[in-house]
Amino acid sequence: MPLGFTVSARIAKPPAEVFDAVVNPKKLSGYFTTIRGASAPLVAGTTVIWWGDVPVEVDEVRENDRIVLRWDALTADGKPGYKTRIEMGFTGLDDGATLVTIAEAGWREDEVGLKKSYLNCEGWTQMMCSLKAYLEYGINLRDGYYRSEMVGEPAREHNL
Repeated sequence: MPLGFTVSARIAKPPAEVFDAVVNPKKLSGYFTTIRGASAPLVAGTTVIWWGDVPVEVDEVRENDRIVLRWDALTADGKPGYKTRIEMGFTGLDDGATLVTIAEAGWREDEVGLKKSYLNCEGWTQMMCSLKAYLEYGINLRDGYYRSEMVGEPAREHNL
């Protein structure tokens, strides 16, 4: 069975606002894809570029509800080996907030796949924390967070 994980967070904003902060490249670049941004909106059937060099294939976009993406899982030598699948869900809560759920799966069951899955689990958790801070408080938590951002060089892996 391929490796995978699911993370979730409550964002105190309505689903439409949270969804827009993910599909809108200007907003996404304000808290997540901070180095060189996101090249275009998430539209089904397209490929967008995050962080200046990471292709993200957009399989499905259901407004205010669900996004399905695929991207390369990198091998031990840092080259694309196969694709993992990311599913994002946006569920409205009774109090007007949104429960965001992100599941990524498809890594090979080997040492490299395990390591990469842990890195992406960490990255998606950071993404949701950053999304929450950005939408609820107008703060970019990722500004200068990574060493590569401090020296102005792009990250070489998409460990988010």
